[in-house]
Amino acid sequence: MNFTRFFKRRKKAPVNEKQHLFSIGMFTGLSPFELGASSKITNPVLTRKDVTDAKCLFVADPFILKVKSAWYMFFEMYNGYKWKGEIGLAKSDDAYQWVYQGVVLSESFHLSYPYVFCWGNEFYMIPESGNNHSIRLYRAKNFPFGWEYVCTLLSHQKFADSSVIYHHEKWWLFTETNADLKHDTLKVFYSVNLLGPWREHPLSPVVRGNPHIARPAGRIIAYDEKLIRFAQDCYPIYGTQVLAFEVNISENRYEEKPVAPNPLLKASGEGWNANGMHHLDLHCSTDGEWLACVDGWIAVDSLVEHND
Repeated sequence: MNFTRFFKRRKKAPVNEKQHLFSIGMFTGLSPFELGASSKITNPVLTRKDVTDAKCLFVADPFILKVKSAWYMFFEMYNGYKWKGEIGLAKSDDAYQWVYQGVVLSESFHLSYPYVFCWGNEFYMIPESGNNHSIRLYRAKNFPFGWEYVCTLLSHQKFADSSVIYHHEKWWLFTETNADLKHDTLKVFYSVNLLGPWREHPLSPVVRGNPHIARPAGRIIAYDEKLIRFAQDCYPIYGTQVLAFEVNISENRYEEKPVAPNPLLKASGEGWNANGMHHLDLHCSTDGEWLACVDGWIAVDSLVEHND
């Protein structure tokens, strides 16, 4: 996400222009579609106050991986000194309590939505780099640190929140083409190789003119031999709630239908996620419980001036 043009506002903002103060939480559930707060977890688990090496305006877009016995969370940390997003890292032994580790990836342009995954014993990341009009692939030289640029997967458009999954011997890439901040167009690409070349699906865009369901909202998962994609509702306000869709895809087919219950995540009405939620990353534990890192926001007049 990129709210730079709003951050220097000093006058009180109208209700529909208030800024989003994002924090990160953890939910659990018996299935990917039954998630909620757990008595074992004190939410939010990570806020901008946990960032110790920069003036952080908010934390959002969390993705987690378990490697050996530890959990690692990568997230957008919006740096108020540099006026751009950077990728931060937190670590946990139980996925309930998290300790900030520092910034692990920064570029001259804004980064967010650090989609991390493991493939072929290597760790990769596709952060959003829409301000650079590209989808860029990074690899960790010394996980969870040492992220190095590998290649550009796609370019020449303002892509947002790109999400990939390997399914039926192909890579599938879902990305919003973020023209004029409308958040209403979802394109799909595929490749037999992660590094490309990537081809656009013949039915792409698979969502046109619908800001309720176009923009990706976290990791795509395989569940009961089906793909589940998550979308953030961006109308009438950005990042209102998260919906789930069951996807049937091949080189020549694209079908999807909503998964009940929808929305999967929404505003709680109070606390750290009082006004909206817009992201999740789901993982199934060995005992069958589902664990999700999520984010939520409250509306404030100014992120710069808000000190709560």
